[in-house]
Amino acid sequence: MTDHGLEGLKGMAWLLVLQSLGELLAHALVLPFPGPVIGMVLLLPLLRVPGIHRQVAACAGFLLRHLSLLFVPVAVGVMAHLGLLATYGVRILVVITLSTWAGLAATAWTLRAVRERSAPGDNKGP
Repeated sequence: MTDHGLEGLKGMAWLLVLQSLGELLAHALVLPFPGPVIGMVLLLPLLRVPGIHRQVAACAGFLLRHLSLLFVPVAVGVMAHLGLLATYGVRILVVITLSTWAGLAATAWTLRAVRERSAPGDNKGP
């Protein structure tokens, strides 16, 4: 195994350990956040350590290069349940569309509020 491959495995180990630690904290402290989110928050300061950063970057690079493979199970699931899609497809499309617009509106509102708070009187956009 190459050094780069070993670095990627170490990076995956960091990600899995931090996810597990996040799950443990979420359940033990009854936190309202998912364990993987807590794990990513724990990872953030660790990325300042050059060795950990290099290992996680190698793992992330591998995952990004092979990202399309992660969609194969979803596509197979859709094909296996085409009957459900035919029955509920319009409803699913409506819900996805409305939730996307709601998310965009919430993001725009939040951005506007942050910009107004950070620079009062100067809310001219680019």
